[in-house]
Order: sequence, then C-alpha cells, then structure tokens
Amino acid sequence: MKKNMIKLAVGAAALLVMATSAQAGYTMKKKVGDVDTKLTIFGFSQLEMRGGDGAANGKGDNDSAVSFHAQRIRLGWKYSAGKVRSKVFLDFNQDSAANKTTDAGGASGIGVPDNIKDAFIAYRFDKAFIPKMGVIKMPHGMGFTMPGWNLDIAERGFDKKLVLERNMGLMISGRDIGFGNYAKVSGYEMGHERPWKGFGYDVMIANQAGRSAAVINAKEGNGNSYAARVMFDWTELIHVEASYALSENAGGVKGQTTYKYDPVTGTTPGTVLAADTEDYTSYDIGLDSNFLNGGNFKAEYISGHNVRGIKDSDETALSFTAQYAINNMFEPTVKMIRGSETSGTNADTHNLVNTYFGLNIFISPFNDKMNRSSKRSRNAQKVVLNYIMASGDTDTWKPTAGGGYRANAWIMQWQAKF
Repeated sequence: MKKNMIKLAVGAAALLVMATSAQAGYTMKKKVGDVDTKLTIFGFSQLEMRGGDGAANGKGDNDSAVSFHAQRIRLGWKYSAGKVRSKVFLDFNQDSAANKTTDAGGASGIGVPDNIKDAFIAYRFDKAFIPKMGVIKMPHGMGFTMPGWNLDIAERGFDKKLVLERNMGLMISGRDIGFGNYAKVSGYEMGHERPWKGFGYDVMIANQAGRSAAVINAKEGNGNSYAARVMFDWTELIHVEASYALSENAGGVKGQTTYKYDPVTGTTPGTVLAADTEDYTSYDIGLDSNFLNGGNFKAEYISGHNVRGIKDSDETALSFTAQYAINNMFEPTVKMIRGSETSGTNADTHNLVNTYFGLNIFISPFNDKMNRSSKRSRNAQKVVLNYIMASGDTDTWKPTAGGGYRANAWIMQWQAKF
C-alpha cells in the first residue's frame, strides 16, 4: 500500500508541475468537444508540536516534555466536465487499515480504505438539486462539515465523536434557495462553505457509519445509516442548521464475526456477536454568525443516543466559539466544549469541559479584507497556538465514544495549503 501511495504522490506532483506552468491557481482547463473541463490539484499539511500532561492521549499521563505530530497530510483533485463534478481526497497520514475489523474495503467497514477521505461523483442539475454518490461527509454536525483546513482551533474537539463522519452512500443537496442567486453553488458543497441567502438541505443514505466513534463493527451490507439536514443563511450575518442521523446496529449485527488485532500475539482472534445491537441516533443544531467585519460566533449542540449500540448509553456536547480578527494577521479565539455522558440506565452522569484559548496567526495574508470568504484564503498559511484547559469530572470521565482532554495541554500547529 505504501508503494502505491508513493507512486500516487509522484504522479500528483507531476500533475502539479504541469498545472503550475499551464495556469496560476494549480488548475488546468481544456475544452473537449463542446464540453468545458477543469482539473484542480490541491492539498494541505498540518504539522504540530504538543506538550502538557494531556498532550499524548488526553488522559494526563504524558511523559515527554514535547512531542511532534502530523494531524493531516492530504492531497486531492477536483474534476468537472460540464455539469459533472468529481473529487478525490487522500490522507497520507492515515493507514488504509486499523484495528476495528479485518474485512476487506477498509478497517471502518464503510466499503473503501480509510485513507480515502473523499471520493465522489456529482451532477449539478441546478443549485437546488445536486445528487452525489461515493465517499462523502454525512450531513450531520455543523463543525464537522467545515473543512479541516478552515477550523477555528488546531483540531476538532471531542464533540466530533458523536457525528456520523464520512461514509459511502448517496446524497442529494441544494443551496441558496428562495432569494435569487446570491452566491455560487458549485456542486462540491458538504456544509456551509459560502455565505448564501436562503434555504439549503441535504439528505443521505449510506452504509453503516463505521468511521464514527459512536459506531463499531460496521460492515457494508449489514445495515444502513441515514442523515438529513436543513439550513438557512442570510449572507455572512447568520447561518442556522439542524440535522438528524441514524446508524443501524451501531454495535454490530447478530451472527457477525468481529476481529481485533492483538499486538502481543500477532493474531486477529474473532468473536461472534450474540445479538443485534441498538441503532445509534443523534441530532445536531448549530449557529454561525460573522459580524463587526472580523468577528465570529458559533454555537452548536449535539446529542447522541445508544452510543456504539449500547442501550441508553448517551452523550451530549455543547460548544461555543468566539473570535475576532484584530487585523489581517492576528485572530484571538476561545472555544469551550462541555460534554456529558451516561453509560446506561440509572448510571451516573459525568461531565467534562475543554476550553481552548487560542491565537491564529496568518503568516502570509493575501489581502486586508475581513469577510468570511477572505478568512478562508488567509487560513491557507497560518500558525495556530492553543492552550487547552480541562475541568469537570476529569477523574471519572470515560465516555463510550471516547475523546476529550482530562488534563491540560498545549498545541502549536503550522498549516500550509495550496
């Protein structure tokens, strides 16, 4: 697999060289018959230095003074031909297999190797009706459907554990509906990438959501997952959305053999599930507002029920984000995530709070504009400084889906995107 990844990287680099010489922006355009085609190469990397007691695993037992880490190293391309759209996005920092199962098609069981982040084909009939099929972010979780290079802090928080993640399936979307044509709708959208004016929606059916931390023992053909989202935008001033999602048999299906690699023996022993497990359900509501020519406020609540198929194992996460761009280089940011978890009927409820105090430094700003679209451009090259303060039930926090810092930590991340 690694050899194939190296070959792919070399081929992509060659394409990038050709694109650079052909046209600025790493894009090649060509007319084939009467059809206009366009190929765009893109990618980004996020390299990090971490420290503090909670840095290694969030549990407060980090021994090293400082550790180095790559959160994402990704390369991809988009291709359009008339109204047809396609996208492939790969992560070179992630293996194609992990320790969930040994089934072919990726460890998560959604049907493709796990290092494939996006791989879909779409057709843009018009802005209100765009079907997509392939590996796509399920339309569930406002923060999760923001691109990884456009985050407010250095990472996604533990609230991400409750969404359905990426999956292989069919999604139908629409944006900018009801108030004319305010902004571009390209057909590649997965969230609220642009400030529109009007309504938007997504509906999706897919395999079991095996990439979600709330779902385990997934396998294509053993069940489905579903998600639906509605949203409303009024320029950059306001974005609101609500979504509901379900993944069948979130702990596995009766009679299914599950596997987990044992690093001590070097074997992969199997166990057979005795009974079908519960469906995982979750709902999410989110608000995003850009104001004061550089200010941004976000709020999001997500609630998960029957986590990993365990009846009445529930988790919630409430987050608030506030930031203000002082100028085109410095943006102080604070994000607070408060989580709660109940492991079963009549069980105690435990709470955890992670508060990120951050500073985003845009080291190569393209302009002095402070609107939302310009911020996306400034995020291409930035340094992120975060200090994470853990509070609450740090000694007893053991959520089924996992995640969260139980001790203080800090992160310095350097991001570059093209």
